[in-house]
Amino acid sequence: MERAATVVRQTKETNIELTLGLDGGEVVVDTGVGFFDHMLTALAVHGGFGLRLKAEGDWNVDCHHTVEDTGIVLGRAFKQALGDRSGIVRYGHAMIPMDEALGFCAVDVSGRPYLVFDAAFPQERVGDFDTCMTEEFFRALSDNAGFTLHLRCPYGKNSHHMIEALFKACAHALCDATAENSTGAVLSTKGTLSE
Repeated sequence: MERAATVVRQTKETNIELTLGLDGGEVVVDTGVGFFDHMLTALAVHGGFGLRLKAEGDWNVDCHHTVEDTGIVLGRAFKQALGDRSGIVRYGHAMIPMDEALGFCAVDVSGRPYLVFDAAFPQERVGDFDTCMTEEFFRALSDNAGFTLHLRCPYGKNSHHMIEALFKACAHALCDATAENSTGAVLSTKGTLSE
């Protein structure tokens, strides 16, 4: 069974079409936000995911709606592609260095959304990307995918490096958590991970 999903979301603020493949595929990302494209590409490549994404947003305002709504759509795609979440490893974690910065991520693909985010960025912007939107992206992803997601960057001096370490740590954690387990079992004492 193919573990993939396509999600389209249109509002007065954004128009987003996204296709996600959990087991790989082409990676083509265009959100109109160069640094955000770089981060989403890193998430897909390091996670081993296929990702085709086209997003148009209200850049006359700022990057907020585009970044947050992309998190919403990506989260929904993960939720659909995972189905009832049976047969997956469920948990993943990773610690990734990026020069002077260190990013940590732990994830439970549990169906229960919860975000813990601990990072203070020294620069307010990286290109056209507001660094405060990093947390908003991951919150939208967590809420819409049903992930318990813990992200931490305990130190760093360069916001680019810090954010990239977090995205790559998330990628590796999600790669492990969404991988198929050896038994096909649901890793829950309840017997289900859906809802």
